[in-house]
Amino acid sequence: MADPARIEDAADKVLGEVKRGNQVAVVVSAMAGVTNQLVDYCQQIDAGCDPSEYDAVVASGEQVTTGLMALALHKRGLASRSFMGWQVPMICDDKHGRARINDIPPDNLDQCLNENFVPVVAGFQGITKTGRITTLGRGGSDTTAVALAAALKADRCDIYTDVDGVYTTDPRMVPQARKLDKVTYEEMLEMAALGAKVLHPRSVELAMAWDVPLQVLSTFEPSVGSDLPGTMIVKEDDIVEKQIVNGVTYTRNEAKITVLSVPDMPGIAASIFAPIAEAGINVDVIVQNVSPDGKTTDMTFTVPKIDAERTRTLLQSLDILKGCEIRVATDIAKVSVVGIGMSSHTGVARTMFTILANNKINILAITTSEIKVSVLVEEKYTELAVRELHRAFGLDQEKP
Repeated sequence: MADPARIEDAADKVLGEVKRGNQVAVVVSAMAGVTNQLVDYCQQIDAGCDPSEYDAVVASGEQVTTGLMALALHKRGLASRSFMGWQVPMICDDKHGRARINDIPPDNLDQCLNENFVPVVAGFQGITKTGRITTLGRGGSDTTAVALAAALKADRCDIYTDVDGVYTTDPRMVPQARKLDKVTYEEMLEMAALGAKVLHPRSVELAMAWDVPLQVLSTFEPSVGSDLPGTMIVKEDDIVEKQIVNGVTYTRNEAKITVLSVPDMPGIAASIFAPIAEAGINVDVIVQNVSPDGKTTDMTFTVPKIDAERTRTLLQSLDILKGCEIRVATDIAKVSVVGIGMSSHTGVARTMFTILANNKINILAITTSEIKVSVLVEEKYTELAVRELHRAFGLDQEKP
């Protein structure tokens, strides 16, 4: 959706699917740079602007693209109609700027499809029960597409993006990265949350909750989703041979906060993390070490790098932490290995730690789940860690 030429290309894909006998509903995002420009306009008027009016402004970018896509489809002889979020209706809660979809009555879109029209729906936006426009925040268009696919009971939801599928790691960093044919919802959710920018975690959460098959495809390929071998995101039962590790991800967008000599007593963690949560700051890795005398503890956790100084200021304001030293490190990276097969195999953490040690990469903190192991390392070692782990777990593409 970057510009009119890209909209024309996308319209060709819709036409290709219709020619194959498929009923198609389309979700579009704003054109390149438009949302940022609209946000800038709001900031110029009032940096602390009313969230509901902010949403009314930034949602307009998708309105333009929706109309342009419908025009492009008309040009190709397809009956089409544009839908804003409120016309669907895409009913959301009132958390402006980060709304969640509560319901999508499918009647209007079903009628449109039954009359052989192609509905073109504005992504990223919805409407509250009180009739106010609201937006979904980051990844809003992907989330809209998955929610719409669930409401319409679609056979498949194709997400066209700037890559042709999900890779074992970032191919710009590791040229030997392989495109995966299938990934489970759980793996994609972990990979998205841990740095893979192919899909937003919220869209994957919805797809998993409603069992919507997702396919990730390149918008730059001339073929359509019914012909292209993208990456399918599916249920675990749909993958016969499960790899122990399916991907290595990384993110440089986190900061490490360490609070030293915290009084070790019941409720101290809640006293620290409750205000952080109330401030809307997301906390990820948490490590706590009790001192030998059992009276104090050192607490380490990560927050988005953009929130590092705000977190420091908030912690300094807490009476419970008066006299405690607060250290902030922003030169860190989180490197993770992810695989559904890890839940039934041992030794992944041992291999990961051994590879990092062999390359003299110090681990600053560790966190795990059933299908992932993540470590914090110094940012300067990111590429080395990713490359060596990718090779160690047998993910490198075989040379022809």
